[in-house]
Amino acid sequence: MKIIILGAGQVGSSLAASLASEANDITVVDTDAVRLRALGDRLDIRTVQGRGSLPTVLRQAGADDADMLIAVTSSDETNMIACQVAYSLFRTPTKIARIRESAYLTRSGLFGNEGMPVDVLISPEQAVTTYIKRLIQHPGALQVLDFAGGKVQLVAVRAYYGGPLVGQELRYLRQHMPGVDTRVAAIFRRDRPITPQGDTVIEADDEVFFIAASQDIRAVMGELRRVEKRNKTIMIAGGGNIGERLAEAIETRYRVKIIENNRARADYLSQNLDQAIVLYGSASDRELLVDENIEEVDIFIAVTNDDEANIMSSMLAKRLGARRVMALINNPAYVDLVQGGQIDIAISPSQATIGTLLTHVRRGDIVNVYSLRRGAAEAIEVIAHGDARSSKVVGKAISEIKLPPGTTIGAVVRDEQVLIAHDTTVIESEDHVILFVIDKKHIRDVERLFQVGLTFL
Repeated sequence: MKIIILGAGQVGSSLAASLASEANDITVVDTDAVRLRALGDRLDIRTVQGRGSLPTVLRQAGADDADMLIAVTSSDETNMIACQVAYSLFRTPTKIARIRESAYLTRSGLFGNEGMPVDVLISPEQAVTTYIKRLIQHPGALQVLDFAGGKVQLVAVRAYYGGPLVGQELRYLRQHMPGVDTRVAAIFRRDRPITPQGDTVIEADDEVFFIAASQDIRAVMGELRRVEKRNKTIMIAGGGNIGERLAEAIETRYRVKIIENNRARADYLSQNLDQAIVLYGSASDRELLVDENIEEVDIFIAVTNDDEANIMSSMLAKRLGARRVMALINNPAYVDLVQGGQIDIAISPSQATIGTLLTHVRRGDIVNVYSLRRGAAEAIEVIAHGDARSSKVVGKAISEIKLPPGTTIGAVVRDEQVLIAHDTTVIESEDHVILFVIDKKHIRDVERLFQVGLTFL
C-alpha cells in the first residue's frame, strides 16, 4: 500500500517503522527536519518537510495516488484539515485522523459523509484509558486484550515461583483445570519467543500469553501465579485528559484518589468528578503520599505528560508500600529499562494506539490488531470467508492448515460460541479466528492465508 503519515512523533514514527518493515510505500511528513532526518536514516521511507494540511505538501508526498492518509500530528485541527484536503483534492480512499479533544469526539454528525471526511477516528487518550481499565480489572496481568466483542481475552502474566503449573509441561494444563478450556499462545523467556508445544515446560519469570473465554481468565491466571486480591483503592497521579477519563471510568467501582499539581485543574476536577477524591499537590511529595495512606493503595498509576515524573513518583509509591504501580511512558527507550523492576507495568501510549491503526492497514477482513512486545509480535482477529474450494483455511482442521513459522491459532469464535483452538478444530466460513504472530515478518503470509481466491484445487 502507498501510505502517507502526517507527524513524526512517537505514534507516527512507531507506525512508520511497523509498516515499512512490511514492504509498504511509506512517506512521512513533518515540519521538524531533524526528526525527519533521524527517521529517514533509520528506515527505508520517504520524508517530506512541511505542514501536512497544505495541498502542495500533500501533493509532494504523493497524495495523487495514495491509498491511505494517516494524520497523527500533535494538532487536531491540522489532522482534520489534512483529511478534508485529501478528500476534496485527491480523493484519497482511506483517511485516518488522531483527535485528542473530547469536544470534537462527542459531537455527532461532525465526522463522516455529511461532515468532516474522516473515515477512522483515533483517540490516544481513550485507547490508553481502556488499556489501563482492563489491567485494573485483572490484578496481576501485564496485558489484557479483548477479541470478538469481549467474548475472548488474551492475557499476559509473569509466571511466579510456586504457581501450580510452573515446572510442568503444558499438556498438563487440561488436567489441572478439567472444567476450563484455554490455550497458551506464546511464551517469552528472557525476551526470546518460544512457540508452545505440549512438552514445553513453563519456568518461573516466563511471560506467558494465554487465551480463554473471558469468564475463565481468573481461573487460568491462578494456575500461573499467586491469585491476587481484587483491587479496591486506586491512586492516579496526573489529572490531565487521561487521568480525568480514567477516574470517570472507574470511580463508581473503586475508591479513587487523583493527585493534580495545577490548582485550577484540581478545582475543575473536583467539580466534574462525582466520587473520586481530588488532591492538590505533587505525586512525588512523600509526605502527601504517606498522609493519604499509600501503603493501602492497590494500584498507583502515574499518567502525567512527563515520563521522568511518572517514573520517579511510581518508584516512590512502590517504596512506600503501594501494592502495584504503573507508569505512562512515551519514550520507548525507557519502557524496557523500567518494566519489571520497581515499576510493574510501563504503559506506552504509542503501542496502545498503534493497534487501532494497524487494523485498518492490514489486508483481509481483519477486526482487531494488537501490537505486542513493543511491536515485535501481533495478535490478530480475522474473519474467515469462502469455502473449501476458495479458501486455504475454511473446511480444514487446524492441524491441516500450513501456518507461517511462529504463528499459532488461539481461539475461534462462532456466533456466540467460543472454541479454544485444538488440532481437530475445523474452521468454518464467518468464524472469527484469533492468531498470535511472534515474528512480524510473517504478517503478510497470515494475510494471504485468509484471502479468498477463485479456487485452490
